[in-house]
Amino acid sequence: MTITSHDVARLAGVSQATVSRALRDDHRVSAATREKVRRAAQALNYVPSEAGRTLSTRSTRRIGVIVTDLTNPFYPHVVAPLHDELQALGYRMMLITERSDEAVAGENLLDQSLDGVVLATATTESRLPAQLDRRGIPYVFLNRDTGQPGDYASVVDNEGGGRLVAGVLAELGHRRIAGIFGSSNTTTGRDRELGFRLALAEEGIGLPDSRVVRGAFEYDTGYAALPRLLAADEPPTAVFCGNDVVAIGVLNAALAAGLRVPDDLTVIGFDDLPMADWEVFRLTTVRHDLRELARQAARLLVRRITGEADPAGERLVLPTEFVPRATHAPLSPR
Repeated sequence: MTITSHDVARLAGVSQATVSRALRDDHRVSAATREKVRRAAQALNYVPSEAGRTLSTRSTRRIGVIVTDLTNPFYPHVVAPLHDELQALGYRMMLITERSDEAVAGENLLDQSLDGVVLATATTESRLPAQLDRRGIPYVFLNRDTGQPGDYASVVDNEGGGRLVAGVLAELGHRRIAGIFGSSNTTTGRDRELGFRLALAEEGIGLPDSRVVRGAFEYDTGYAALPRLLAADEPPTAVFCGNDVVAIGVLNAALAAGLRVPDDLTVIGFDDLPMADWEVFRLTTVRHDLRELARQAARLLVRRITGEADPAGERLVLPTEFVPRATHAPLSPR
């Protein structure tokens, strides 16, 4: 025999509506009544129907997390704490790993089965935020945003991080400096490059196009870019990479080219992924709090869902710090 909420109501001596509210931990029901209903449900081994709850509350307690680049080691390090924080807030996470935002919308994944969405790999050209707005689905950006007023986002001070690296390289005496940045249609790629360029210019150091490469935030970008940079008449003595994964590609390319890091070439990354501290790399990089980046995105999204967020938008920016390890050194005299 199937146990229903009406059976629980009879045993607890309350209405069926009170049972529904009590099991949702609705504080309009007194603590004593909530406890009485919970004891009755346990006694009858009653499990609330998720489908029924969704129909009555129009809430699924499910959050979609869209990651179109799961092969990037950065994302597992933010997805795990994001899951934990959402779970602590009473939500379940659904990971959506289509290859593009357009594919997500095309598969009709963003229907009324989700209470909200976390956009972890958005580009400045993405049409998905506008589609979510039209459907009335709350969302937040994680790591990347559009950079426009009204965004709800948990991001890093990318421009400030780029400035940190430029200041260090200038102090070390480097003048022939290269940058391997992320795609210009990502705010992470764009803003890290912007901060780096501005700070170099303030030091009187140029960054010519011949020493700039842009591409995906992946190992192959760094590995393929370094030989091109080294082939120049005046090859760089230092390279700033758009993230740690690109930097690891550069380290391996330097090894293949017979260069010693940091004696012959300084290499600096961004993000401070756990692997950056491995003894095999000991990568000098820019750190930010990956776990807090994810946690504050989860909290912001729930505040949007419950109507507590600022209607004008909220952009939460985490600070960065320079992490000196073993891949940077003063310019060696030639």
